[in-house]
Amino acid sequence: MRAEVRRKEIASLLGTAKEPVSGGVLAEKLGVSRQIIVGDIALLKAQGYDIISTHQGYIMHGTPLAQRVFKVRHTTEETEDELSCIVDLGGTVVDVFVWHKVYGKIDAPLNIFSHYHIDKFIEGVRTGKSTELMNITGGYHYHTVSAESEAVLDMIEAALSERGYIVPEI
Repeated sequence: MRAEVRRKEIASLLGTAKEPVSGGVLAEKLGVSRQIIVGDIALLKAQGYDIISTHQGYIMHGTPLAQRVFKVRHTTEETEDELSCIVDLGGTVVDVFVWHKVYGKIDAPLNIFSHYHIDKFIEGVRTGKSTELMNITGGYHYHTVSAESEAVLDMIEAALSERGYIVPEI
């Protein structure tokens, strides 16, 4: 089962459950390890799903925004183009995160929704104030992107894919 399909199934199972569902139960139903479920829950949360972890399991409430997580890869020189692609189509780059093999998930809020914000971000990187998180994972990173509808997110995904920035799920 592809990761994206599995996460949709988790969201569906949690969305219809009347009581908390444990990670072990989800893992058994989907034929994966509990650790995979933990990672999937983190990605679903990053996509905007209101999932609460309790001692009895996971509970999900609805999400008010259309959000999606995109796994992308590009060079530092292409960062401005990637961000512009998202903003120009009406998206907001909510955050950036990477999965480090030692440290786990490392994330940072961005809230980039205009060219002014893109310019400020790029200026910080170019002046050496900081370096992009993607540099510690060979260019691979994730963005949570919000937009007014799934249709807008579809357009953003298509544009990122056309530019070669989207990394296919395995």
